Amino acid sequence: MTQESFKSGFVSIIGRPNVGKSTFLNRVIGQKIAIMSDKPQTTRNKVQGVLTAGTSQTIFIDTPGIHKPKHKLGDFMMKVAQNTLKEVDLILFMINAAEGYGKGDEFIIDRLKGLNTPVFLIVNKIDQIHPDQLLLLIDEYRTRYPFKEIIPISALEGNNIDTLLKQIEEYLPEGPQFYPSDQVTDHPERFIISELIREKVLHLTREEIPHSIAVSIDSIKERENGSVHVSATIVVERDSQKGIVIGKRGSLLKEIGKRARADIEALLGSSVYLELWVKVQKDWRNKMSQLRDFGFREDEY
Repeated sequence: MTQESFKSGFVSIIGRPNVGKSTFLNRVIGQKIAIMSDKPQTTRNKVQGVLTAGTSQTIFIDTPGIHKPKHKLGDFMMKVAQNTLKEVDLILFMINAAEGYGKGDEFIIDRLKGLNTPVFLIVNKIDQIHPDQLLLLIDEYRTRYPFKEIIPISALEGNNIDTLLKQIEEYLPEGPQFYPSDQVTDHPERFIISELIREKVLHLTREEIPHSIAVSIDSIKERENGSVHVSATIVVERDSQKGIVIGKRGSLLKEIGKRARADIEALLGSSVYLELWVKVQKDWRNKMSQLRDFGFREDEY
């Protein structure tokens, strides 16, 4: 195969919070690299997933859900999401079929206007609505923006994913293979491990916790017996949140650790000893110095 016959490109996945972007990315890549939660704004950084298939390589960028920012972390997330639109070869605008058109979609479409990048409308969660509703929904969006393709899918069930991938490949330019064939993400293991821990906190805590937490990896050490020792700190904004994350007699923290360890072991392919700590850093989401400590760097975007 000559280099000229190979196609490669960057594809941004955008949409309102909780439309299924991370579920789609994990489905396409074939393993968990983006965390999933039913709580909005779960994704904070750009998560790149790499799919190499025969004559093409697609680099998917799962961005934070586009929303109106309420703090410096929110500002950062919005910059990440909007800046990726200028850098990619194709944009997948994903919507939740069960929710229908809303102000959040209007907000996003306004930001698509003026771009030369082709945009697909991806109607996700089609398993949740009647086919007649789906046709009406597609007609509604078609009047709002000149989408190059409109493709209904179910990221959870896998419906129509292969069709979408073939259409994406059609739009990719000829180009080099950017990553080795067996590489599925550009993020280091340390980042993915911190995200897997954060996902378990999101799943197991009440509403006041999710967006107030960050996870930092203190150390990852391989032991002589081949197992891996991971030490991590869960950061919250208030003392009351620390008590919630720890739980009665440490019960919740233990459950977080148990669930996270299983995913980390699947990621690393070895047994893991996971040590978790909880620390309070008041109002960290509005302090640039602490945002930088957690990997949110403005100068990269």
